[in-house]
Amino acid sequence: MSKVVSKDKKNAKLAKLDYELITYNEVKKLSLIKVNLHTGRHHQIRVQLSHFGHSIFGDQKYGLRGKGKQIALWAYELTIEHPITKEEITFKDLPQSLGTWCILKNISNL
Repeated sequence: MSKVVSKDKKNAKLAKLDYELITYNEVKKLSLIKVNLHTGRHHQIRVQLSHFGHSIFGDQKYGLRGKGKQIALWAYELTIEHPITKEEITFKDLPQSLGTWCILKNISNL
């Protein structure tokens, strides 16, 4: 299990991300956020959000809400460099509103 530690701790590694609130549903007490990773540490998004008291819905390891549900963590956009042409390629996709992802109904601005 990973955890947030002080930068002064021996062998600590920088884990940096930015996030933006897309929308918040007061009734369901759920936020839809956009996360931009600057580093790629083990379970980074899950650990940092949980550390600040806002764990991801369905996170069985670091969270409390949505026990028994699929984790509501989705790579909406991924940009990679093609290994041969070196061209930058971007993929975008949203989850279908099935199972855990039904929580997006009526709360997203996507």
